[in-house]
Amino acid sequence: MGLVDRLPEHLKSGKTAEAVMAPSAILLAGAGTAAAVLGGLPLLAAAGVGALAYGIRVAFGLPRKKRGERIELASLAEPWRHFVREALDSQRRYRKAVATAAEGPLRDRLHEIGGGIDQGVQECYRIARRGAALEGGLSSLDADSAQKQLAALINSLPGELQEELWRAQGAGKGVAAAAEKAGVDSNHVQTMEALEAQVASAGRLGTVAQDARDRLSLLDARLDEAVARAVELSLRAEDVAELGGLGGDVADLVSEMESLRVALEEAGRASRGGTGDIELPEVEPPKRKAKGGGQPRASGGGGTTRAGTA
Repeated sequence: MGLVDRLPEHLKSGKTAEAVMAPSAILLAGAGTAAAVLGGLPLLAAAGVGALAYGIRVAFGLPRKKRGERIELASLAEPWRHFVREALDSQRRYRKAVATAAEGPLRDRLHEIGGGIDQGVQECYRIARRGAALEGGLSSLDADSAQKQLAALINSLPGELQEELWRAQGAGKGVAAAAEKAGVDSNHVQTMEALEAQVASAGRLGTVAQDARDRLSLLDARLDEAVARAVELSLRAEDVAELGGLGGDVADLVSEMESLRVALEEAGRASRGGTGDIELPEVEPPKRKAKGGGQPRASGGGGTTRAGTA
């Protein structure tokens, strides 16, 4: 395993390289060494002073490890709370597996991969919060009431117009557009447009929220699978190289969670500021079952669904 591979995840970035190679750090090391020599210290001790000055400057430039967001299950409605609870359970089982593994390179690597597991749990919580917020926005739209108002408005028109507008709605055409074409009063047309937009917004938000639930359920199952494999490997693996696939799978899982969270954030912004199409990222199903660490949980479905947001 290379030196870079042994670094904590938060240090594997360009900022670390910038801190190590910063001209100010190199100049400070030289200045410290020179000052120590002028002060009468032996050359070896002076070099130590320079190295200390360099190390302090680099330490100030290194990226800090982000503190995890506090997870508050009570703030989440179901099924989002269930998804996060399952992720937390996977995290606990992973930490237990690491704690019981024999000391050595294998355990060290499991500990490093655990950083990805922790990040995945945090992303699961963020996704759940945004999904719950979307559903909260959906309930505030009150699509059922808007649909009833639209129906009442159509039924208030003369019989022939009613039939024409109901036919337009049944064919998937805009009721307001059909009403305008039929010469309905402009105030009625504008009201129909507003009600139709409200119903359509609710439909799109509902599609996005349902898709997010399905995808998070699948991601939860993959997290559970990764933990099951870690438990198995902690018991039987003899070479740290056997963990290579696990580390890569956890990194991919976290990346997919981040993509889903970003897509939900975009959906939330679109729902507050206009209309737009949101395509939630596709999620890969679990690739295999663990042989010795338990069975992964059943997952929800999830093909890519394209849905607009209001």
